Amino acid sequence: MMRFLTMGGYAGFVWPAYGISFAGLAAVVVLTLRSYTRAKAMFAAIESDKAK
Repeated sequence: MMRFLTMGGYAGFVWPAYGISFAGLAAVVVLTLRSYTRAKAMFAAIESDKAK
């Protein structure tokens, strides 16, 4: 198990790369959901204006 965690001496490069990749993917998910929520609210506002 320790051999896997040390990654053949490259753990100092590999684990931060995994961390940065995970953070980037998490940011993409958060930004996408936030944009979706805003677009949904904007669409609902437009639809309610049309109904008047």
